[in-house]
Amino acid sequence: MRALTVEPKVASSARLDDVPEPDPSQGDVLIAAHALGICGTDREIVAGQHGSAPAGGDRLILGHESLGRVLEAPAGSGLSTGDWVACIVRHPDPVPCVSCAHDEWDMCQNGRYVEHGIKGLHGFAAERYRESTRFVVRVDPRLAERGVLLEPASVVAKAWDQIEKIGRRATWAPSRVLVTGAGPIGLLAALLGVQRGLDVHVLDHATSGPKPQLVRDLGATYHEGAVADVGPVDIVIECTGVPSVVLDAMRAARASGVVCLTGVSAPGKALPVDIGELNRDLVLGNIVVFGSVNANRAHYDAGARALIKADPRWLDRLFTRRVRLEDWAAGLEKQPGDVKTVLTFDT
Repeated sequence: MRALTVEPKVASSARLDDVPEPDPSQGDVLIAAHALGICGTDREIVAGQHGSAPAGGDRLILGHESLGRVLEAPAGSGLSTGDWVACIVRHPDPVPCVSCAHDEWDMCQNGRYVEHGIKGLHGFAAERYRESTRFVVRVDPRLAERGVLLEPASVVAKAWDQIEKIGRRATWAPSRVLVTGAGPIGLLAALLGVQRGLDVHVLDHATSGPKPQLVRDLGATYHEGAVADVGPVDIVIECTGVPSVVLDAMRAARASGVVCLTGVSAPGKALPVDIGELNRDLVLGNIVVFGSVNANRAHYDAGARALIKADPRWLDRLFTRRVRLEDWAAGLEKQPGDVKTVLTFDT
C-alpha cells in the first residue's frame, strides 16, 4: 500500500513509498484512510526541523490529523464497519508518569510519550492503518468528511478547558476575547469562543482571501494590524507563534486576564523586552500566561461537540484545498489564501 514517509531531521526526504500492510500488533481496529489534514507541524517535519521514527526504523509515516472509515473492529468496541473515525495523536509513556496514568497524556511530565506522525509512532498518511480501540474516536455521521477537523478542534477544546479551569481560581466574568491568527486553530478557537457567548476578536495580517469573512460570519470581529489596536481583553488565545505577537499578546490582557499560548515559536529570534515592566504588569494584574499543546480523549469529545454545534456550511469553507495523495508535494506547499488543506485517499 502507499504511504507518505519522511526521514526525520533530513530536509527534502519525503516521498511516496510502498509499505507493508499494518501489522495487527499495531491495534485491533483496521481503518481505511479517507482524508488527512495538513498543518505547520507536517511542513516542519518535511523541512527536517524535528520528528523521530519508530524504534528500529529510519523513516516515519507522516500525518496526525486523521479521518478514516472502519474496516475491522473487535466485538464490544462500539465500532462497526463503515464508521467514520479519527485517531488520538498522542499515546502515553510506558512508565507512566502521574498524568499519563490518569489518561491525561497531553500533560505528560517525563516526555516519554509518542505521537502519530511526529514522534516515535507512524502517522496516518497511509492508505490503511491500525489503532487500538482506546485511541479511536467515533465521528458523528453528521460530520462525515468534516471530521478531519477533529484533531485541531481537540487542541482548542483543551485550550478553552484550561482557560476555564484557571478562571475558577476566583470570581471572574470574562466577556472579551482576542485570538491572534486566523489559521485553522485560530478560527476554531474563535468558534468555541462565540459558542460560549463571548465577544470574540480575531487578529490576522490577511487583507483578502477567505479569512476576514469567515471571522465575520461567526459573529466575531476581524482586525488587521497591531494587537494594541484591539484594546484590552479578558482572554487571549495566541495561535501564531510569532515572537513579537506573543509578546504583544501577553501585554493585551487586562487585570485577572488569562493568556493561552498555542503557537510554537522557532528559536533564534531575539526581541528587546523590558522584563521588569512585563513582570510588574503580570504580577500586579494577577494575569496568568500558560502554554497548551495536544489533547486527551475528553478534549476530542469536547471538540466533536463543538463541531456538531457549528454551521456545517461554515466548516466546509475552512477547506480551501483538497489534494490527492499522489500530489502530496503540492499539498505541503502553502499557498496564498490557504486555510485548511487536506490530502485525500481513494477509498
